[in-house]
Amino acid sequence: MHLTDKKVAIIGMGAVGSGIAYALTIKDIANEIVLIDINEKLVNAEMLDIRHGIPHIGRTKIRCGSYLDIKDSDLIIVTAGKSRNANQTRLDLAFDNIKIADSIATEFEKYYTKGVILIVSNPVDIITHYFTKRLALPQGKIFGTGCILDGSRLVNVLSDYLNLGPEFINISVIGEHGNSQIPVWSHAEAAQIPLEDYCKVSNILFDKKIKEEMEEKVLKMGTEIISGKGKTFYGISTCVCYLADAILNNNPVQASVSSFMTGQNGLSDVALSMPSIIDSSGIKLVLPVRLNKEEHNLLMQCSDKMKDFIANLPYHF
Repeated sequence: MHLTDKKVAIIGMGAVGSGIAYALTIKDIANEIVLIDINEKLVNAEMLDIRHGIPHIGRTKIRCGSYLDIKDSDLIIVTAGKSRNANQTRLDLAFDNIKIADSIATEFEKYYTKGVILIVSNPVDIITHYFTKRLALPQGKIFGTGCILDGSRLVNVLSDYLNLGPEFINISVIGEHGNSQIPVWSHAEAAQIPLEDYCKVSNILFDKKIKEEMEEKVLKMGTEIISGKGKTFYGISTCVCYLADAILNNNPVQASVSSFMTGQNGLSDVALSMPSIIDSSGIKLVLPVRLNKEEHNLLMQCSDKMKDFIANLPYHF
């Protein structure tokens, strides 16, 4: 148990926000969690439902609050926004969800005093970019969950294919949390050796076609889940828990998350996911990554795509 004298505020009590609140409560990594949503009846119901579990399993104090409770929070998690349906990409949500982000940013300007701001709302790269430019906090204080979930999904796909525990597999997904995401195959490892070497010694077929099939499967996984049950929330909730533990307990982790680039890995003036060190300060360091030529070109194309998309939005970034 890690229960610490830390305060977390969660903005947005849809399925993702409530899932995160429940996961954090069970994890016992904060002393207080404040739930914020414009729908007061909903947020009260979610608070009561979570509180009514066995008390000693989750000792965190959980309560309803308002934007005033952003003050003195150690971690503020933003999940508010419209969810996509099975026929939408995450970028399709940009226009509506930036409007919501704009209203939330106004409240931050009134009440924010400290803490890391973690963006979960989609399109996460666009919303992270917007908050970073709007609030002008120190570098690393604002970042998005980005491709951490895509990387986790790819690890699971590889685990099933290799018949090897996911704890033995290491691969990052970088770029956009969306259709132009890029698995970094050149650095992939299984059992602490290059993935392709592992497949050779294990007599497992692993070629370009199989990589492409895995990429397509991961890319469509969110849509598959939404088609089946209407929304996704368990996976991202556990990913947020992982990051929250790093932030609240200063227990640094490495993850591919989205932040505003200022020259790292040849990227600038755009928020994209790159492997990063996360600690109590937020993103401590965006790590340099040696990509092969194909991966580098895909990353530059991804950056250009996102910049073009932002340039055509009716908002000042």
